[in-house]
Amino acid sequence: MAKKSKIVREHKLIKKVQKYAALRSELKDIIKNPDSSHEDKKAAVAKLDKLPRSSSPIRIRTRCFKTGRPRGVIRRFNLSRIAFREMALKGEIPGITKASW
Repeated sequence: MAKKSKIVREHKLIKKVQKYAALRSELKDIIKNPDSSHEDKKAAVAKLDKLPRSSSPIRIRTRCFKTGRPRGVIRRFNLSRIAFREMALKGEIPGITKASW
């Protein structure tokens, strides 16, 4: 089980990313647009740089929703490999069967 502080930190990070998502996409559209003037692009880059670093979606770490483990997470189920195996063996995940005999 991951530390509670890490899990809470991750939830705060997700909220911050959602808060700034619209503004970030707006600024990135201005930067990517070939019709934008050089000054507009420069201003957009400056505004983007002033946003908090933690508002970038790349900073979000996938975690197991059951244990909070950050590594070995199977995205389809949002479970770590360990929790996935335990739940699959107990039959708690529908449609999953053990492959070996």
